[in-house]
Order: sequence, then C-alpha cells, then structure tokens
Amino acid sequence: MITSQLLHPASIVVVGASNNVHKPGGAILKNLISGKYAGALRAVNPKETDVQGVPAFADVKDIPDTDLAILAIPAALCPDAVEVLAAEKQVRAFIILSAGFGEETHEGALLEERILETVNKYGASLIGPNCIGLLNTSHHSVFSQPIPNLHPQGVDLISSSGATAVFILESAVTKGLQFNSVWSVGNAKQIGVEDVLQYMDEHFNLETDSKIKLLYIESIGDPDRLLFHASSLIKKGCKIAAIKAGSSESGSRAASSHTGAIASSDSAVEALFRKAGIVRCYSREELTTVGCIFTLPELRGKNFAIITHAGGPGVMLTDALSKGGLNVPKLEGSLADELKSKLFPGAAVGNPIDILATGTPEHLRLCLEYCEEKFDNIDAVMAIFGTPGLVTMFEMYDVLHEKMQICKKPIFPILPSINTAGAEVAAFLAKGHVNFADEVTLGTALSRIVNASRPANNEIELFGVDVPRIRRIIDSIPEDGYIEPHYVQALLRSAGIPVVEEFVSANKEEVLTFARRTGFPVVAKVVGPVHKSDVGGVVLNIKGEQHLALEFERMMQIPEVTGIMVQPMLRGIELFIGAKYEKKFGHVVLCGLGGIFVEVLKDVSSGLAPLSYEEAYSMIRSLRAYKIIKGTRGQRGVNENKFAEIIVRLSTLLRFATEIKEMDINPLLATEKQVIAVDARIRIEKK
Repeated sequence: MITSQLLHPASIVVVGASNNVHKPGGAILKNLISGKYAGALRAVNPKETDVQGVPAFADVKDIPDTDLAILAIPAALCPDAVEVLAAEKQVRAFIILSAGFGEETHEGALLEERILETVNKYGASLIGPNCIGLLNTSHHSVFSQPIPNLHPQGVDLISSSGATAVFILESAVTKGLQFNSVWSVGNAKQIGVEDVLQYMDEHFNLETDSKIKLLYIESIGDPDRLLFHASSLIKKGCKIAAIKAGSSESGSRAASSHTGAIASSDSAVEALFRKAGIVRCYSREELTTVGCIFTLPELRGKNFAIITHAGGPGVMLTDALSKGGLNVPKLEGSLADELKSKLFPGAAVGNPIDILATGTPEHLRLCLEYCEEKFDNIDAVMAIFGTPGLVTMFEMYDVLHEKMQICKKPIFPILPSINTAGAEVAAFLAKGHVNFADEVTLGTALSRIVNASRPANNEIELFGVDVPRIRRIIDSIPEDGYIEPHYVQALLRSAGIPVVEEFVSANKEEVLTFARRTGFPVVAKVVGPVHKSDVGGVVLNIKGEQHLALEFERMMQIPEVTGIMVQPMLRGIELFIGAKYEKKFGHVVLCGLGGIFVEVLKDVSSGLAPLSYEEAYSMIRSLRAYKIIKGTRGQRGVNENKFAEIIVRLSTLLRFATEIKEMDINPLLATEKQVIAVDARIRIEKK
C-alpha cells in the first residue's frame, strides 16, 4: 500500500535521530535538512532536546501527529514504536532502516510480522525494514550518499538492495543521469518491486511522470504482476531496464531431458523480460548506461557515424556495435570527399570519421552537420572527444551542446577524460546532458536496447489447435512420468505440429513390415531410456532389412528398453524446441539448434507461454546461430515461418495442458520448405 503520506508527507519524524551524521539516524536527518524538506521535521532522541537544529522529543508518545515516521532504532524496539505511532500519532507511512529482522533470524521474522499487522490494520505504508530509505523530489529520506540531481522527468530507480542502489547512483552520477525517485525496498515486507511498479502504472500521467524506470531485482515474488505492470507502463510510453541478480543456479539437478539440463530460473527471467519488453542488463554500468541512452531522442535505425580525434576508441566502438548487430556504414563518394577536403590533411572520413588530435571545434561542427543533413545512410552519431592537450575542450563541448539541442538524429557524447578534462565535462553535464565515458559499454548497452522485444500481446493463438482433443489425451494418460510415444505423437498432431510417421513395437517382424512400407533408409531408436544416444540406442541411415533386423536384436538387449521406434530417414538442419514448467512463472519455452548442439553450445533463447508470433520470431532471431537458420555461405536456410509457427503452437498446447512439466522436440528437421518433428519426449504430472 503506497499512501500520499509516504510520497508527499506534510511532516516527518526521525526516530533514533542523532547528531552523529555517521549513524543512519544522523545521516538521514542531515539529508532531509540538506534537501530542504519543506514540511515539519521532528526527531526522537531521549538524550537530546535538539538534534541538528531540529526539535527532539524523548519518546514517540510525545510527538505531535505526523505523516511519515523513519525508524533508525534496534529491531526489537520497532514493533512497539510502530504501534504507538500508527494508533496514537496518525502516522500512515513508515520507513524502517533497521536490520536484524527476517533476513537474519526467525525471531526477527516474527518482529516483521508484528509490524506488518500493525501497518495493514491502520492502512499505512511500509518501506523496509533493512533498507536505505526513499528519495524523491519531496523528501530525501535516505541515509546514504550520493544524492543525485533530482528532476520530475528523471529516472525512477527501484532496488531490492540498498547498498546496490547506492552503487548504481555512484555509477549514474558520474554520467550526469538525473533521478525522479529512488526506492530501496529492503526486505519488502509490505512494498516490493512489483508493488512500486503497480502504483506507478495505475497512477501514470504521461505529461508529468518519469518515463524511465531502472530496476535491480533479487527476487521476483509475483511474475504475473511484474509482467502486467511493466508491459503496461512500456505500452504507455515508458522505458524499463532491469538487472535480475541471483539467476545463475542451474535447474539441471532434477532434470532428465535436454530442456531440463539447460533450463534454469534464469531462462524464466529471460522469458519474462522478453514478454514484458524489459531491457535486460547484467551490471550496474550497463544499467546506468542504458538509462542514459533512454534520455536521448529515440533511435530510428541501426546505422551509426563515429566522429573522433583518436583512432583506437573508434575501432573498439565499431567492433562493439557490430557484435550487437548494429552498423557503422562506410562513407564514400562525392559528399565524403567534400567533407575530407574541409578537414586537416591526414583526416579520415570513411567512418569512423577521424579529425585528428589537432581537429578544431569547427571541424566537429562540420562533421556533425554532414551527418545530420547530408549523409542519408546515418541514423545517429557518436562523438568521442577526450582531451588531446591541443584544443580547448570547453569550446568542443559547447559545439556538442549546441548540436544536441537542434539535431533530429541522436548524438551520443563519449567524453572519456573525466579527470584531465573534469571541469569541462562537469560544465557539459550541468547543462542537462549525459556522458558515456566508455565507448564499448555504450555499444553493448545500445545493442541490448535495439535487440529488446516490444511488449507482447496476451492473445492465445488457437487456429489449428484442437484443444478438446488435447484435454481428452491428457485425461486418458494413466500415469505420471514420461508418456508413451503414441501419446506424444497424438498431442503434437492435436496442436498442429507436423510429426514424422513412426512405428513402435517390441516385435521384429512388425518393425520390418513398417520399414518395407515406408521405404528405406530408416532410423531406429530405443523406447525406454531417456537419453537414447548415450546408451547406443539411435541408429541412422539403415538401408536394408538385414541391417534393421540386426540392430533391432542388439537394441532390445539394452537395459530398460521396452520397444524399438522406426521412422523414415529425413534430412535437414536439426532444430530444437523444448519447455519446462517453472514455479510461479509457468511454462518457459526454449528454442535453438538441435541435436548435440543444444547442450554443447547452449545457444538457446527463451519465451514465456503462451507466445505470439512476434515473440517467436524474436526468440529465433536472438540466437547466435540465426545466420545458420537464415542461410549462410551458399547454404540454404530453413523455413523460419514454419519454425515460428511450431513454437507458437507448442506454447498453446502447454497453455491447455498444464500437466506437462518438461518436454523437448529434438530434433526438428528443417528445410526451406518444411519443419517436421522427428523425436519428442513429454513428462507429465497430474498430482
């Protein structure tokens, strides 16, 4: 519950206030005073009558009615203080800085429960416990530094961790990134990341509210709510980037399929962010760099010009952009020659445009004007300018400032000399700009943004999917576990997924009869063991009856084999689709190259069922192996549309067969005309 008293309190009391500004109770009071909090400010300290010039009271029972209470006292004292403040002093918002609660002991968790019962009883807000506080344009209720520049159109930062929020601010301040609010939710006993996003979504005002949200998340308690409100905010015009920490634990310990071996909680996070349209970041530097990019005019294309006075950074930036699928097109022809003639001898204009260490502010202006007005194949400009010790950087940065005000194409300032040109960079930032001190970090962050998905629609694709038949098949399966091949085939066919013809039997003559009818060559596989190839249970390209008979006899001797499956031998590029049920998230669908490459390369992308066609295409195109799927070096690619269709159909199947907990189709054999499922396994749990 987020109350007006939390966001815009008319009065604040700091319980545990101190004259020692190196204690939380002293530091937070100092920040409130330095931040020119306009309301009534009070302190509770039994040993003082005045704390940092603020009237102090001996006990919470002595204070006047107050909107917001900030507690910096031992955990054991907090529940009683909250009870008095809520019941007798009309406090309807609490920020509890104190640690020693549920994050440490069972007894601490009980203290938290008492506090939660009280605040909920009185309809009050609770931030924390175990947090650094809340910072916005109304009040600086944090005990930490730095305090960033605050602006209503600045960034909203929501962090699970107080210390991490501080480090994110450290990274952001040096870049000139401004903030509207900073939320440190700590233990998130009442208000977590999802709650803050929900409030921002439900109260969003396009004209007045910040449109940039940065998140640091340690635990996603309610994935559906996070998905709904993040995607809703993005659809309303916001941009969201997030770090999800603690996602590296593999989910393979209890897994027995290919999908289970590579799927993890991180796959679920990746899928959730893709569906919501959240830009995923992996470090504080990436997160704040993405936040800075969000403040610039929106990028309308993937072609960049690089203007620099130093060759090396231009080359490194070109490499970083290229790795992310962005372009640094060559500039040539009469316009390029014309620009080169106006620069010093030795300057290069092929892109990067190198004006040399002796280049002047007028040379920079000229290059920016050519990129803005004359080079039609350029969508954005990156200007790398540190100090070569030969020109006045104030004038260089004045040109950048001027052009960033009027150019329609985004200009990314890369000013690496934050020490030797510190005064010049500070003056540039003071004009409301941001700075990207490291060109490679910028290139990586840009690729994250450009390759991020748009929020998906929530419609389920039902065309060609026989839902009643799917339910009848699931209901008829007698036992939990991996289901028999004929059930697998029936489910896939009911979802409209093309399946290779196959026959299963423990009778050699029946197997031979099927092979004669379909024609050789054929493939033989054991039924029973999960990983067939690991036990010698897969034989390809069997060209005759005698060979098939010998392999049948050999494979039937393998432990746990219950029969032999025979299929026509098909050819094509091997693809893979799998799915795994993740608690809270639902079904995570994975795709990639098939065969042994699934586990060897682990080049898979993930999506959250049900999936739209747009999501399926995004999954396919985000694969490192996409060039193989598309076709490369004279080799024909696969039918991408059919691949996407199967991904979507599988996600619909999962939506109506929630008993499926783990499955994979590996391989799908794909050509430029068709994609067909060759081998599949499905594990169900009905209980």
